[in-house]
Amino acid sequence: MSDRSDLQTIASLVPEGSRVLDLGCGDGELLAHLQATRGCTGYGIEIDDANVLACAQRGVSVIQLNLEDGLALFGDASFDVVLQLDTLQHVRHTQKLLRETARVGRIGIVSFPNFAHWPNRLRVAAGRMPISRALPYRWFDTPNVRFGTHADFAELAAESGLRVTDSFGLLEGQIVRRWPNLRASVAVFRFEKLA
Repeated sequence: MSDRSDLQTIASLVPEGSRVLDLGCGDGELLAHLQATRGCTGYGIEIDDANVLACAQRGVSVIQLNLEDGLALFGDASFDVVLQLDTLQHVRHTQKLLRETARVGRIGIVSFPNFAHWPNRLRVAAGRMPISRALPYRWFDTPNVRFGTHADFAELAAESGLRVTDSFGLLEGQIVRRWPNLRASVAVFRFEKLA
């Protein structure tokens, strides 16, 4: 998560007492917050050794796993909510991971840096790649495999057999519902599997 207030907003989307799977959980901050404030249980999935250790130190159950390998470890509908926060842009097989998210969880929540945010557009128009709080890396040392926009995700969701139940943007912890593709630095979607 790029910001503590973003974390609070995302946490509010998770129903109390949910069983949660957090894909690319980082240091476990969000899952620890959900456990402490919303009575949630679950697991984090993380590949980075230092983050796995940080999760364990926070008391977060974590499994070290490469998301590119899929979620075969988990059965259908094993979780109430599956989170992919600042993760989607790091994986190569995006549709596969979204389908797996919908398979193992009733609800999916995804967030990613919105490349179409107006300051990013200006930077590209000036001939440079954007660098911001949501996109803090230079073009040659970024862990991002791809960049996405708020406007593009609905199409990806539909092609992946998902139904978007809520979407908005975030800008410094504030929810942006009017023109989020232009005005928000982070795109957020809540979705479920099509029946």
